[in-house]
Amino acid sequence: MATGVDRVELAYLARFVSENTPCFGLVRTAFGYLLLDRAGLQSVHDRTVGQTPWGKPGGLSRLLRGGSAAGKSAEADFRKLSIARAAPWRVPTLLRHLPDNCAYFNVGHSNLTDRVLSAVKGAGIDINVLVHDVIPLEYPQFQRPGTVEPFRDKMMRVRQYADLVIYNSADTQRRTQAHMTSWGTVPKGIVAHLGTVLPRPDAAVLPHGLPPRGPYFVTVGTIEPRKNHGFLLDIWEKLGPDAPPLLICGSRGWNNDAVFDRLDALDPAGPVREIPNLSDAALAALVKSATGSLFPSLAEGFGLPPVEALLLGTRVLCNDLEVLHEFLGQMPVYAGVSDQYHWETVIRFWATGGDQAHVPTGFKAPTWDDHFNIVLSIRG
Repeated sequence: MATGVDRVELAYLARFVSENTPCFGLVRTAFGYLLLDRAGLQSVHDRTVGQTPWGKPGGLSRLLRGGSAAGKSAEADFRKLSIARAAPWRVPTLLRHLPDNCAYFNVGHSNLTDRVLSAVKGAGIDINVLVHDVIPLEYPQFQRPGTVEPFRDKMMRVRQYADLVIYNSADTQRRTQAHMTSWGTVPKGIVAHLGTVLPRPDAAVLPHGLPPRGPYFVTVGTIEPRKNHGFLLDIWEKLGPDAPPLLICGSRGWNNDAVFDRLDALDPAGPVREIPNLSDAALAALVKSATGSLFPSLAEGFGLPPVEALLLGTRVLCNDLEVLHEFLGQMPVYAGVSDQYHWETVIRFWATGGDQAHVPTGFKAPTWDDHFNIVLSIRG
């Protein structure tokens, strides 16, 4: 299932291959780096969105130990589509294939290495990096073991090498630059809210028994500590066996054993259900029909689930985060997660049909055209 970062990378890929400007892709594999031209990138796009099937693992991919079959297939296809290859220490040789006046865009928090960034900088190419958040630096207790220091190193390299930093929100810019200031000179930055491509709801693809009859609530997001699912489980324990259904839609993440244990112990006939691996169309159908979408996240760089819920006309109850105010405005009901009683009150009220004033109408989210009009205008 695509993450929010995956969707951003796909949006950039789709935009760049749709334009007349020459575009290339730098791919890191287990055996080195590849360079793809527009045709190769278009083929990657078509495979990613399901228009073209991925091939079978072959060649060097068969030598890889571990990893998924899908990953091995992807690497094999990337090699077939590439116009040039290089060992890890020979990245500069790939960059010689590029035309003059190039710009490098890194929008996925990956490949932010000294090897790549120094090679790109040494070739005289402008470096543009999209920063999604600095949550690992602010909430290290929520992260996978061993990931905080590497993330800090990435952000330090962004500060060192980037000619332009693209931020998905003003809140992310403020938080990121506060860290960068302590490391040295802060590169130029711009704010460009992420675009939203709303899936078309399709109730026909929902699993049997969904949606539930009567009022129900959804929460969407990876089940990891920052998303604060334990808070909702506490509320539903208070609401008791007659509580409206709560559908927890998302895959299990990391560092969250206590919540996983509570989910494993749920009564199959009880009001709380864990529903992973829904397609985009099925999830959209579930959210659209919900009485309310709940978002008690403790920290966000952007926050796509409440945006999508509002676009689908579903009420949102969310934590009182500054970044959510930035692009959701007055559409949701905001309640700090320190006030569990407030959350319980709103949920009970909505479940009985109350507060129709908070059913959203006319919400407009930023589009990808809005985003790219900002990002690409900076380059003139």
